[in-house]
Amino acid sequence: MPHPSQPPVIVWFRDDQRLADHPALDHAVASGHPVVCVYVYDPEPRNARALGGAARWWVHESLRELDAALAARGGGLTILRGPEQQVIEAFAAQIGAARVCWNRRYSAAQRETDAAIKSALKARGIEVLTFNGHLLREPWTVTTRGGQPFQVFTAYWRAARHDYAPEPPRPAPRRIAFFPVPENVASRVSALADLKLQPSAPDWAGGLRDTWQCGEAAGQHRLRQFLADTLTAYATGRDTPAAHATSRLSPYLRFGNLSVRQVWYAALEAGHAGAEASPASHTAASLDKFLDELGWREFSYHLLYHFAPLERVNFRRQFDAMPWRNDADALHAWQRGRTGYPLVDAGMRELWHTGWMHNRVRMVAASFLVKHLLMDWRAGEAWFWDTLVDADEASNPASWQWVAGTGADAAPYFRIFNPVLQGQKFDPEGDYVRRWVPELARLPDASIHAPWLAQPAQLQAESVRLGDNYPLPVVDHQQARMRALEALQRVRGDQPDRSAA
Repeated sequence: MPHPSQPPVIVWFRDDQRLADHPALDHAVASGHPVVCVYVYDPEPRNARALGGAARWWVHESLRELDAALAARGGGLTILRGPEQQVIEAFAAQIGAARVCWNRRYSAAQRETDAAIKSALKARGIEVLTFNGHLLREPWTVTTRGGQPFQVFTAYWRAARHDYAPEPPRPAPRRIAFFPVPENVASRVSALADLKLQPSAPDWAGGLRDTWQCGEAAGQHRLRQFLADTLTAYATGRDTPAAHATSRLSPYLRFGNLSVRQVWYAALEAGHAGAEASPASHTAASLDKFLDELGWREFSYHLLYHFAPLERVNFRRQFDAMPWRNDADALHAWQRGRTGYPLVDAGMRELWHTGWMHNRVRMVAASFLVKHLLMDWRAGEAWFWDTLVDADEASNPASWQWVAGTGADAAPYFRIFNPVLQGQKFDPEGDYVRRWVPELARLPDASIHAPWLAQPAQLQAESVRLGDNYPLPVVDHQQARMRALEALQRVRGDQPDRSAA
């Protein structure tokens, strides 16, 4: 047990809002010093991105669960508000901390902030220790044979997985000896409600509350549910938006309610058990596909660490000359699910209601904004940043740049998803569209992905009034496709492949 006179160790929680497999917390507990668990909320970070609205909602719920888990062990979460360097440095000095521990972050702005905090604390005689609590492999540990960062996912992931196994996850500490924050310092601590992370006027988060349970326990439950019920069909079902065949673990990884090591090892165990029980099943292929998705997350952080800010700068700089359109009405129609293309609209409405969108539909909706509407991918990335509960600083912009054709290992710009064909292929019975675009629910399968091609009598019989209760398409697919290809040709000065997806 820590001696009462020993100085405390601060554990600074960031995007690692859990107790299990938390290297910084594990070290603090093992140090023999009493522990103070801290979270810092800076509503206007100087260098980093402020949290989007959906993320703020999740953080409130997640921190509430974290505080409850700490309270069950006799402590609690100390919440500080303001610029990170200022409040961490002042708090550590006020309580006489011997050490501050945190799990590392990877964007250039965050690394700059952390380096400044570390320097300031060391100048006060306060030790700083940092750990990997967010990735399987940190970005500087995977390079080409020439020592350079990878720019192609398949090569990166082959190298990252070669003869490597991440450290196994560790259980939550059974006991934590907490340091009582002095009253003169506690008066400067914020209550969670004071952060005003939840919307109130208006309260638009009803759909989020109906869809998600946040926090570590909910993340563990979701992981077990996915591995038991869904993993075996993941490879074949993950592209069908009505099938609920994806993991929906992304927000729990985003805020560290789960560690990626926990997910990795649990998936391996479940996958191998499933393959042994049913050798003829698709479990092995599904496991590989799921692990590849974790690999894409790793690759996104690799890019975030090594290259210019992903959310601001085209990875392929020739796209700086792309003649993007500025059309506020078209952007608003896309944001609100009023483009006239049912699959796109269903996805955007699912996003607005739940804070999440099916991965296949994300690709179609993002491609529509960039290629059909010829609008800068950064406008879409910013909307997703504000509305997705799982939007993180690496995967969100990396995936947008992939779809836009501007990023590393990107889908070619000339690959233009046809939203009608995509709907017919991946939502053939229209169940997904009927769920999110109820005004089209009575249309037959043959018409639901292109209602403007239905017979007028059929539309009238099913109470569909195009241009009234459901919009006409904001742009013609073929005309938009040709416009996008012509724009690309002006940028590249060549003749692009005119294949369609």
